Amino acid sequence: MFDRLSEMNTPSDTDTPPNERTKVLARTRHSWILDALTETGAVSVAEVSAQLGVSEMTVRRDLTELEREGRLARTHGGAVSTEKTSLPDTSSSNFNEPAFQARLSKNSLPKRLIAEVAASIAAGERAIALDVGTTTFLLSRLLAPQQHMKFFTNSIRNALQLGEGLGEVYIPGGHMRNDEMSISNASAVAQFSQLWFDIAFVGISGLTADGIYDYSFDDTEMKRVYLKRSTKKIVLCDAGKFNRMSLVHISPLADFDLLITDTEPPADLAQALAAAKVEVIVANQVQ
Repeated sequence: MFDRLSEMNTPSDTDTPPNERTKVLARTRHSWILDALTETGAVSVAEVSAQLGVSEMTVRRDLTELEREGRLARTHGGAVSTEKTSLPDTSSSNFNEPAFQARLSKNSLPKRLIAEVAASIAAGERAIALDVGTTTFLLSRLLAPQQHMKFFTNSIRNALQLGEGLGEVYIPGGHMRNDEMSISNASAVAQFSQLWFDIAFVGISGLTADGIYDYSFDDTEMKRVYLKRSTKKIVLCDAGKFNRMSLVHISPLADFDLLITDTEPPADLAQALAAAKVEVIVANQVQ
């Protein structure tokens, strides 16, 4: 994808009238932005500006134009994909884990809003645990510029993004689960079980009155470590996972403190969360 940058300064551009050359460059920028959204589901103004070597004002204009065409949705500081996905499964259970990129593009705007709220809550913390998952992946990008933070994650994707920032990044050793790029074997669990985190952000695939769920036996053990070894325990969950079960039951609702989501939970689930003393923050209602 990045080889498109070389097209911006080709000799043929110098023979093009200035106004027409600007149009060509804009088309190239737009194409790069859309490719990035296809790959990751979200981009920030700062990262596009840095990659393309243009001002943030130019990037904002590009995003505004692409939003007007219905090709993305603007967010605070960036944009997310609006790629259409297949109709959601309306059953109450889901035992097959979709590919990471497919999950990243689904409900991308709600996930980005949830990640933005989570990033604001993490501000000022020192030891931060980040679980695997698409929403925590978006969160890791937002946290990367923060200084004086120690990040602990079993996600290689998270580690790569955080490694480009200013904090210290720690990952456990062991075998990597390929598509998820997660390290969650017995050795990794044992290593992180010796630590204590100020705050942990946990991703899930289902939330019911009985608790939280995940697709993977391996990753579930690390999620339990994060919940047991953190002062603040936060679950990130978009509304598409309400009242849905997956293969593995992680824990009851009482094992975490805060749920960040994008829509008010339905009445039965809201009642169960309240009984478990779980605070709920709805991202699109945060001012």
